[in-house]
Amino acid sequence: MNVTVVGSGPNGLSAAVILARAGLSVRVVEAQSTPGGGARTLPDPEFPGVGHDICSAVHPLALASPFFAAFDLRARGVQLAVPEIAYGNPLEDRPAAIGYVDIERTCAELDDGASWRRLLGPLAADVDGVVGLLLGDKRSIPPSIPAALRVAPRLLEQGTPLWRSLSGDDARALFTGVAAHTISRMPSLVASGAGLMLATLGHAVGWPIPVGGSQAIPDALIADLRAHGGELVVGEEVTRPPEGVVLYDVAPPALLRIYGDAVPARYAKTLRDYRFGPGVAKVDFVLSGEIPWRDSRLAQAPTLHLGGTRAQMALAEAEIAAGRHAQWPMVLAALPHIADPGRIDDAGRRPLWTYAHVPSGSTVDMAEAVTEVFERFAPGFRDVVVAVRSVPASRLADHNANLVGGDIGVGGNNMFSALTGPALRLNPWTTPIPKAYLCSSATPPGGGVHGMAGFYAARTVLKREFGIKTLPNLAP
Repeated sequence: MNVTVVGSGPNGLSAAVILARAGLSVRVVEAQSTPGGGARTLPDPEFPGVGHDICSAVHPLALASPFFAAFDLRARGVQLAVPEIAYGNPLEDRPAAIGYVDIERTCAELDDGASWRRLLGPLAADVDGVVGLLLGDKRSIPPSIPAALRVAPRLLEQGTPLWRSLSGDDARALFTGVAAHTISRMPSLVASGAGLMLATLGHAVGWPIPVGGSQAIPDALIADLRAHGGELVVGEEVTRPPEGVVLYDVAPPALLRIYGDAVPARYAKTLRDYRFGPGVAKVDFVLSGEIPWRDSRLAQAPTLHLGGTRAQMALAEAEIAAGRHAQWPMVLAALPHIADPGRIDDAGRRPLWTYAHVPSGSTVDMAEAVTEVFERFAPGFRDVVVAVRSVPASRLADHNANLVGGDIGVGGNNMFSALTGPALRLNPWTTPIPKAYLCSSATPPGGGVHGMAGFYAARTVLKREFGIKTLPNLAP
């Protein structure tokens, strides 16, 4: 084998596809019994007609990521449903804030729509430049200097106490709910960057939902890998270094277990000291019908941010960063059946996907806390719950070893890692271990189903190990 890729998440598979298309012999090894890493869909244990997305459910970057844009998921049969509402943020004692794909409709329903338009309108008009900047390798000249000049002041504004410049409690909550996807203190530059990119995508391309579940994305990558001679092995844990060149879609400390004393001392210390961020507790529900929202518009919102106001969300994120459970935790939720009715089984049951932000390694079952949050905005929610599948943060690594302590960002959702990766290296996808490379979310550009960490790692490997400077065509 020329190359082994350890881990079959979107980044590992994107790297594998590029390397296989370059003519190399590629073998992907996955410890779990099913491939896909953070983009898997599995049937409910009691109601098999209901499928749960066990990590990611909604994919704002599926259409806009430079890797996926070149790979062209739709041309490969992946149906991406784009609802007219990207996300909604319920609020107490007032109407919800709604992020429509149509920015003018969004602005029309906000108290100060002009403020929202000033923040995001120019970015949505140059979405390719914005995404190219924020998902760039952070080492090259930005693909669009005008985009960089638009993003920079907005990044500083929403990442510092200047974020008060966004007017209206509803608009502030709407943006903060999006920024909270990073699970970090707010305001912060990393949360600001994620919020700007995701909110921009919401207006430029929407927030797509893969028909049939998130599994459709890794399945398309695996099909292309195999079509170019690649191999996928599941249910096999890598405990010793594979021969040849290896790319690791893993949490960085895993290299200590695999290489042992072969890890250079200084790098070994960096890996031992590697810090993971706060976690999430996963709570999947099976519902018998629609949620009885107070604000009926939310019935058409497939993605929901249930953290209340900006102040309430900021307090909750500060609490979990300090190692305490928030009284009102930040809850992210998705109802994929709204965009994909095929997710409803013959008896009318449908999945509800949720995460609750918690301290790292939390052992608390968050099912009741999440239920109480829904009851705030939809009295009677309990009555439509048929089943609950709850996994505390401390057990998320059971189905994805990268999610140490429940950290879905693999330690990469901070400004240092977003720029440098797990260690201070000129090329963050390399390691000081010969022929060993990293391609997980712990490397730039960080978390999310975008494949770009795998893209940059594969680019590095092709040049350094095989002298190949021209990347292969990814088109179908």
